[in-house]
Amino acid sequence: MNTSAQIVRTRIHHVRLAPLHHEFSHRSYSWLVDLDDMPRLPRWLRPFAGFRAADHLGDPNRTLRENVDGYLAEHGIDLRGGRVLMLTNARVLGYVFNPLTLFWCRDDTGDLVCVIAEVHNTYGERHCYLVRTDDHGVATTEKRFYVSPFNEVRGDYRMRLPEPTDRLRVSITLTEHQPIFAASMTGRCHSATVRTILRATVAVPLAPLVVSALIRRHGVHLWARGLPLVPRPAKHFEEYSW
Repeated sequence: MNTSAQIVRTRIHHVRLAPLHHEFSHRSYSWLVDLDDMPRLPRWLRPFAGFRAADHLGDPNRTLRENVDGYLAEHGIDLRGGRVLMLTNARVLGYVFNPLTLFWCRDDTGDLVCVIAEVHNTYGERHCYLVRTDDHGVATTEKRFYVSPFNEVRGDYRMRLPEPTDRLRVSITLTEHQPIFAASMTGRCHSATVRTILRATVAVPLAPLVVSALIRRHGVHLWARGLPLVPRPAKHFEEYSW
């Protein structure tokens, strides 16, 4: 199996800081792939690692790379070829859920131009943030998408999104005059061999389903503790095509 892809064995940590405190962590794994060198897996392994354009931004009938280039063009950005690395969950037995997918976009000189942070909520909606990070991988952007039923669509995200080398260290903090919520994902990157894929799959079976179930489980816990629900906007700002 010839691929430049990597498996990232991750630890995901969520902490709600206000108006009440609640935190949890869990183990998972993600894929780090070059959009111009997508994994070509043996047929028997494909049910455990599927990648579809329809699971991400843009036109499901185009490739992931074409859709990223199209989204960037809408924002006046041309990578002139360049390279795009994507950190994401793959489909496992036909199911996928990606709270956050990251695309690191470099131009043909190797310079990092921007990061696309694609956020999905549990209502089947998605939104992309075009993020221009500093030399430390840090940026702040206005929240514009309904994610948690306990938070208004307001405030700012402070994002720390350095491109991974041998290790992944990313985090996002929501602030509304004070920190409200923070999530981090850390882990070590391993070449995506048959062995590392199988080890990750056995360690965290049905990883995308586990992520989705944990979000709902902890949401019920917060509701039971009396945290009020925030209705989803009837006309929600959403970039469905990109």
